[in-house]
Amino acid sequence: MAWIVDFHPAARIEAAAQPLDIRARLEHLVVIIEGHGLSHLPPKAAKHLHGGLWELRLTGRDGIARALYVTRSSQRLVIVRVFSKKTEKTPSRELELAVKRAKEVS
Repeated sequence: MAWIVDFHPAARIEAAAQPLDIRARLEHLVVIIEGHGLSHLPPKAAKHLHGGLWELRLTGRDGIARALYVTRSSQRLVIVRVFSKKTEKTPSRELELAVKRAKEVS
């Protein structure tokens, strides 16, 4: 069974605002997930943060970004937050916003 990747409405806008190379990397990872599943992602492309929250690591010439996501039943992944990363550790406000948005999606 194939995976389905959805975006929280605000995360879709955030992803569109990222530089072209970051958007291309995100699209590449989405294609891999939808076609083959999470287990086929490149090493270190995804990382567990806490609870049900995970991140996709996006790097490019224009910087570093993260796409925070949760998984739902029936092999459904929902990206709830996309942001440019400026510090080594993911800021707690980004995690809080992602958790809030995750509660909004079913």
